[in-house]
Amino acid sequence: MARAGLTVARLVEAAAEMADEVGFDKVTVSALARRFGVKDASLYSHLKNLRDLRVRVARLASEEMTDRIGTAVAGRAGKDALVAFADAYRDYALEHPGRYAVTQLRFTPEELADSADLLRRNVDLTHGMLRAYGLTEPDLTDAGRLLRSAFHGYTHLELSGAFNHPRAVQESWSRSLDALHALLEHWPTHSEKRD
Repeated sequence: MARAGLTVARLVEAAAEMADEVGFDKVTVSALARRFGVKDASLYSHLKNLRDLRVRVARLASEEMTDRIGTAVAGRAGKDALVAFADAYRDYALEHPGRYAVTQLRFTPEELADSADLLRRNVDLTHGMLRAYGLTEPDLTDAGRLLRSAFHGYTHLELSGAFNHPRAVQESWSRSLDALHALLEHWPTHSEKRD
């Protein structure tokens, strides 16, 4: 019998909080059960296994991050939208490092099918922001991949404490966004020849 008060939503939220507190790799079904003062078996009436828990936390974190980005870019275009998008991305990662880490989880095709609406919204936000730069496919996809790589790389390095230079990390972030904006304004279209 499931313990009263335990729900999937409550377990997923608690696991997300744990991820931010101790790191996502330390979130296990056993650790979550200890947090609620129950036996592991009590959680299996709500969750299939550890993978199920991780996928659910990844969806929660992705929804939170996408909502934050969507709110930030609403009504903006061009550089304003790029900066709002990037800042919302980075702020979420810095505020929720464990949740952010799980957003990098690779989904199986079945798990992707269950997250299709969320993934579509994420792509739509990215492409909507990039269309203000006059980009169309396949340049939208290429530029989106570049931005994701830049945002993830920067925040991952920042979270790991890799920026030891005395220059303020925020100043470098702002200059990086200036550079990305300049690049997007002068994006070489797919049809242009490469040297």
